[in-house]
Parts: sequence; C-alpha cells; structure tokens
Amino acid sequence: MADPGEARTPTAPLRVVFAGTPSFAVPSLRALAAAPGVEIVAVCTQPDRPAGRGRRPRPSAVKEAAAELGLPVRQPESLRAPEAVGALAALAPDLMVVVAYGLILPPAVLALPRLGCVNVHASLLPRWRGAAPVQWAILAGDRETGVCLMRMDEGLDTGPVLACARTAIGPRETAGELEARLADLGAGLLARSLPRLAAGALEAVPQDEAAATYAPKIAKADAELDWRLPAAELDRRVRAFHPRPVAWTRLEGEPLRVWRAEPLAAPAGAEPGVVVAASGHPEVACGEGRLRLLEVQPAGGRRMDAAAFARGRALAGRRLG
Repeated sequence: MADPGEARTPTAPLRVVFAGTPSFAVPSLRALAAAPGVEIVAVCTQPDRPAGRGRRPRPSAVKEAAAELGLPVRQPESLRAPEAVGALAALAPDLMVVVAYGLILPPAVLALPRLGCVNVHASLLPRWRGAAPVQWAILAGDRETGVCLMRMDEGLDTGPVLACARTAIGPRETAGELEARLADLGAGLLARSLPRLAAGALEAVPQDEAAATYAPKIAKADAELDWRLPAAELDRRVRAFHPRPVAWTRLEGEPLRVWRAEPLAAPAGAEPGVVVAASGHPEVACGEGRLRLLEVQPAGGRRMDAAAFARGRALAGRRLG
C-alpha cells in the first residue's frame, strides 16, 4: 500500500478502482471515466447472475458499461479472500469508489488506497442507511432526499460524510424514477468532489448517530398491500415498490400486481379491500379513503390498464387481499 503522505508526481493520473453493480452505479462510472486526470485501473462488479425465464447468466449493468468504455473488469465472489486483497493491492490504487456494489469491503481492502474508499449513497445520511434508501424514503413520506459522498469504514454506511446534494421527492414519483434522478445527482456530486478529494481538501463530517435510521432490503412479501392501511400510505407503497418488487394483492387467491394507483379522499364506503366502484378504474376501500387502481398485472399476464382489466369481471363488491 502506498504511503498516504507520499508525494505524487503532478502529472501522474489518479489511479481509481471502481466497484458497483446495478444501473444506479453506471452514471458514476461514466462520470469517473470522463474525469480528467483519472485512470480507472479496474472495475469490480458482482459475478454474472441467472436472470429471466431462461435463467441464463446475465452481466451486471456496470459490467456492460465497463465493456463499452473499454475498462478492465473483475468479478470476485468475495473480497475477503487473501488472493482478492492481493490482486487489488497489486493495482496500487489511490482511491476506491463504491456505488451500490453489493459486497462488503473488509478492513484489509478499506486500508488499501492511500485516499481511502468512498461511497456514493442514495440518501441524506444518517437518514436511511442500508440497502434500500430510495424505497424507504418514499414509504416514510419524506419530502426531500439526496445523495452523500461518504468515506467508508467498517460499519453499515456509518463513515463521515464528505459532500451532499439534496433534491425534493415528487408527490407522484416512483422509486424507479427517483433512483434514476439520484443516480445522475450522485454522478455529478462525485465529479465535482473529485479534485478536492484528490487534494485532501474535503472535510469529513462525522454522522449524528442519534439521528440514524435504517433502510433494510425489501422482500416480495413486504410488498403485499394491507387494505386496512390508509389510502395515502398504500399509495406510497405502490410507488416505493415500483419497479421492484412491485406491490401486490390477491384476487380470488391469485396474485394481482399493482403497478400504478392513486389515493382518493372519498369515504371508504365498505370494509377494507372491497371494490366499491368498478365502472372505470376500480376503487378499493381502505382503512381510510380509497385507492384507485390505474395499472395492474394479473397472474401469468401482462401489465394492463386497470379499467380494461375490470371490464367484464364484475369486480364491484369483491374483496382483494
């Protein structure tokens, strides 16, 4: 490992290892590749995983972008093995940039780059540490979120914050839409911060532990709609789980995905889960108010307009869930 105090040749490029996996990380990789004075010596991403109906191995979005940019790719199963640490050490990186990588960086890797390891995180830390900050911000009804550039330590998103950028959450914004905006916001923040980071001029501000909240990974079971909840909360769940894992309910025992919906202030008019109007887009009674279904997907079928789905099914009076 290079001595942190060792002087660098002014013309020597900043040697960077990038680690990321999903599409959220791609704008940051592109911003880093376009940054002057930067040499990406390796792109680490998770191994190809089975996907789709054929369950064929599919490369990550970051691997595809790295190939397009002509960057060397590494796909270790873990970074804990001595050989994996040794391979990274041989690259003599000045900096490691991590964006939604999905693998834990052990202390031996955190200590490798002379400038340390930094992470682009999709929340305003210490709020929403963890794997699903975008979804949890929408679930909680937050009006604002953002991205933070954080110096990584051994904790879960606990390191000091180097820079932040804020943005409002749109009232009808889905997690997918917000995530795409935050990916670009994070890439811009990384590009703007890089010169000062390389110069050691960014102040590392410790996080307030008392204000920390957590955003654990969301499973498919978490996305089932509980019609006893208020319509406004169910609406947030539909938006938070779009495009994954997708909110769902049951109709006559079969799963029914709910891709888009909107809350109504009208009285529920029936027990939670009962369809109270179905002449157009179905309206479902909730614990408070109604939820109008706009786009659904029946089991084994395609996404479709909920009004078209309701036609001919005599949904009025039937119970969901």
